[in-house]
Amino acid sequence: MAIVVEHDKRKIDILEKSLELFCKEGFEDVTFQKIADACGITRTTLYLYFKNKREIFVWSIKQLTGGVEKELLEILKDKSLSSGESLKKMMGCVVELCASNRQLFRVLLFYLTNLQKSGIDPEDRINRRIIRAKHLLSMIIIRGQKSGEFKPYPVKQINDLFINLLYSVIFELAVLNKKDVSDVMESVDLAIKGILTV
Repeated sequence: MAIVVEHDKRKIDILEKSLELFCKEGFEDVTFQKIADACGITRTTLYLYFKNKREIFVWSIKQLTGGVEKELLEILKDKSLSSGESLKKMMGCVVELCASNRQLFRVLLFYLTNLQKSGIDPEDRINRRIIRAKHLLSMIIIRGQKSGEFKPYPVKQINDLFINLLYSVIFELAVLNKKDVSDVMESVDLAIKGILTV
């Protein structure tokens, strides 16, 4: 009797296990065979889903950022929160994600550095992954300005301020190896107070 394989479920499983492996061993040390072994499948089967480990890595990151985007969208939809509360909750969600995936950001740093060495612009790759999160952040800022809760500063500059705070979290985790990034949330609170009208 033939075994029925749920391909979408298997693909998600491959991505999740691969991401764990990349975080544990680093991008360079992970091989296609190690990914297949971690997933309990053959290399041939793995090739049915992905053409190389770089593609698996990129899709793993897409899956992770997609999950975060869903959480941010739920915060945005919560009408019981003020714009300031929504902004703080969104930032807290992303800071927590960064803190709980600190090893991933070390792997990403290495990956992006190698892209740059090979002549590929890492900024373009980063922007592709965070464009929707930036859009959701802008929506909260615009909503806060329309309701009079936020000062009418340029939306792009406010957005950049909060994105740069998130970049600082990633830098502290991946480069400085800090264990506690609670000071960033204090900076987030200060930045939110700076744009509030009251």
